[in-house]
Amino acid sequence: MGIKKKKEMQVAALTIYRQDLETLRSFADEEGKNLASLLLHCVQLTDGVSQICSIKQIVPLLEKEDKNGVCDPIIRSCLDILAGIYLSLSLKNPLKKVLASSLNGLPEFFLTEAMHSFTCRLQEELNTTDLYSYRKVMDNISSCLENFNLGRASVNNLLENVLHFLQKSLIEILEKNRQVFAYLGMCACMLQLCTAFKVIIIMQNNKNERSSLFPQRDSPVHMYSCFLLLCQIDDLLQTIQSTSGLAIILFIKIMFDPPEKIPGLISSLLLRSVDCASIPEWFMSSCRNLCCAEVPGSALLFLCQGTLAMLDWQNGSMGPCGEALLLDTAHVLFTLSSRIKESTLEMFLSRILASWTNSAIYVLESSSPSLKNSLNGNSSIVERLLGYVYTHWEHPLDALRHQTKVIFSNLLRMHQLTAEGADLATEPFFWGLTESLLRLEWHVKGKYTCLGCLVECIGIERILAVDKTIPSQILEVMGEQPLVPYASDLLETMFKNHKSHLKSQAVDSTWIDQLHETWISPLLFILCEGNLDQKSYVIDYYLPKLLNCSPESLSYMVKILQTSADAKTDQEQSFLSLGSCNSRGALGALMACLRTARAHGHLQSATDTWGSLVSSARIRQGLIHQHCQVRIDTLGLLCESNRSTEIVSTEEMELIQFFITYNLNNQSPGVRQQICSLLKKKLFCRIQESSQVLYKLEQSMSKHEPENELPNQHPSVSLQQYKNFMSSICSSLFEALFPGSSYPTRFSALTILGSIAEVFPVEEGGIQTVYLLSHDIDAGRFQALMECFASTFEDVKVLAFDLLMKLTKTVVQFQGSEKLQDLFQAALELSTSTKPHDCVTASYLLNFLIWQDALPSPLSARLQTQQVAYGDGEKSASVVERNTLMGLY
Repeated sequence: MGIKKKKEMQVAALTIYRQDLETLRSFADEEGKNLASLLLHCVQLTDGVSQICSIKQIVPLLEKEDKNGVCDPIIRSCLDILAGIYLSLSLKNPLKKVLASSLNGLPEFFLTEAMHSFTCRLQEELNTTDLYSYRKVMDNISSCLENFNLGRASVNNLLENVLHFLQKSLIEILEKNRQVFAYLGMCACMLQLCTAFKVIIIMQNNKNERSSLFPQRDSPVHMYSCFLLLCQIDDLLQTIQSTSGLAIILFIKIMFDPPEKIPGLISSLLLRSVDCASIPEWFMSSCRNLCCAEVPGSALLFLCQGTLAMLDWQNGSMGPCGEALLLDTAHVLFTLSSRIKESTLEMFLSRILASWTNSAIYVLESSSPSLKNSLNGNSSIVERLLGYVYTHWEHPLDALRHQTKVIFSNLLRMHQLTAEGADLATEPFFWGLTESLLRLEWHVKGKYTCLGCLVECIGIERILAVDKTIPSQILEVMGEQPLVPYASDLLETMFKNHKSHLKSQAVDSTWIDQLHETWISPLLFILCEGNLDQKSYVIDYYLPKLLNCSPESLSYMVKILQTSADAKTDQEQSFLSLGSCNSRGALGALMACLRTARAHGHLQSATDTWGSLVSSARIRQGLIHQHCQVRIDTLGLLCESNRSTEIVSTEEMELIQFFITYNLNNQSPGVRQQICSLLKKKLFCRIQESSQVLYKLEQSMSKHEPENELPNQHPSVSLQQYKNFMSSICSSLFEALFPGSSYPTRFSALTILGSIAEVFPVEEGGIQTVYLLSHDIDAGRFQALMECFASTFEDVKVLAFDLLMKLTKTVVQFQGSEKLQDLFQAALELSTSTKPHDCVTASYLLNFLIWQDALPSPLSARLQTQQVAYGDGEKSASVVERNTLMGLY
């Protein structure tokens, strides 16, 4: 495969106004060493990447300037032009970020002049009245606030002007889109809101300097009114309303004095009980509707979100008033939960409730005893939150179900904080919660999630004390596909918790026996005795998680299953039986466990597997087992590996050869498909990839490695074994194509041969191929493939034809021979047959001869004559005629 050429970065070149260009020309020196010369050279470049290099030279040049206490007029003009360049660049142009990064390193001596230039230029931007220019101005404000010191300082200097522009632009966009509020308008509105929010953060950071002045200024108050308006318009995007709600609370936090009264003010706003006489006139005039009029439920919802997100709930900084506000917010949210029916708002409500529980945890960690009484497990708030969880834990929205899990987990943490010093395992709230959850039917999906949270909170021991059969009960429901992910996740959580608990309490190694008795024994019973769906889902979902949690349990599983497979019992004790065509038995469970373990990297090599865990004789039993899935699992054990370059061992090759000998004639299409897929994707691809490693190792050894450091087996020996193995497989497959062989046998053999030809292609681009099928095709095998065209099954014809198309060199030896003439004659005779399948066979024969340019000499001469007649300029004419013939047949 060729190396892809790296795509060159494309950067749009910057441009400046003609007046600025003339200024640079007038100030540029003849030597081209001053800042004006550098900028002039930069703007004359047409390549943005080259301009980036020039911009990076600005600061080093200024650092060399002689600072005599007065800023050079040339530099002052250049700084002004740089400000104009920055504001003219688009938001996505890399030049904008490069220029900002460079100017962040500007020497301190020039900062005052640079800040003045940026402030003036930004002021000009803010004065625009063109609605279609607002987006550019918004982008510039936004970029100034992101990692750009001069830009941030300029916005800070023009804070009131910026707020006035934001308020004006929002109102104008709303007016323009009031008739039909297009999504384009809403996107612009959202952009401006985000930028406004960044500006408000600046106000927050400078609150000590400015807060006393804000109530006397119009722009902040008008901006606040604009946010109130946006928050209360129901036909806007909820994200716009949500951002407005955050901004409203942040504005109150910044502008309202004294800070101690903020929680009480927000509580009165949320509860619709504002005392108009007790609040400042500027606040009343800007938010009269919020204080006195009816407020939509969505607006209250987003005000609650702003309250939880924008106020500082940690470290007890809110005091008793903050605790009261927290409880009032919960009351409002519960009221809204019974009124909100729209799905998007329901999603917001669930997130806000989860945020409320987070805030409650922060407050409880440093709160008064009175709040603990209001938020313990027996309180009305916790009861209502539990009711919300039970009502929504099977909601159709995945995200909402996730939020119910967060809420439930936080509720457990809240009660922990209110019950400090109590034994959680015997605490009445947790005890009652455990019993109530276990009483629910296992088909309730929310039960699994909540039990998982409970296990992580109080441990598994308390739950097992209630009912020791819980692992078996959960495994029993794993036959129902919708419940499988929930059940496997809960089993994993319980297993991890139990293992950690037992390990921490243990004084010797006997703890693992209890772990195996509790969790592994029920699993092995399901693998041997469970129904087909149970086994499949347990193997696919739970077994990999179990092995990842406890790789050391594999040897125990293998030991128990081998003992069971060796036991001689009747069919009534199928758990201990070897298995039959209708039952996988212990041997099937053993192979499934080993296959899963190896696929996930818990068996490092085949030698370790056969030597320490299971014998080759046991593997052979699995390869010829009466149950199809046992054979598939055993083959998967041999083929699959978590490393695609792992060397295939000699023993693996022998066992795979043994499998192919006895499993080509399988009557099940699904099983045939699995066999062919495993051999192609897991075996042949592994041989091809590992052979490349062996070739490289062989080359490095021949150049660098001394003889005493060679591996156990030289790479050339392994490569030769690969070649012999592939040749042996192909011999078995061609032998299966004997006349009269069954359809399943031919289908399997041809499919596998086609995979070999595909995975091991003809050498191209210097890539070495360990095996080429073409080298093993002789006249007899070619004849066997041609005879497949006579099959009455269309699939066999197609597979044989496709395989021959991949072996273009194999027919060269037959051109001009009598057999070629016989093939052509047979095709002509079959084409006149009255039997439909004979005509189809003729079409495949003729198609093959045409494709291989193997037509009899008279026809070939005819094509060559036509090619000469058309001349070199129209060689495609003969190709068209050949393709036409192929289309006819």
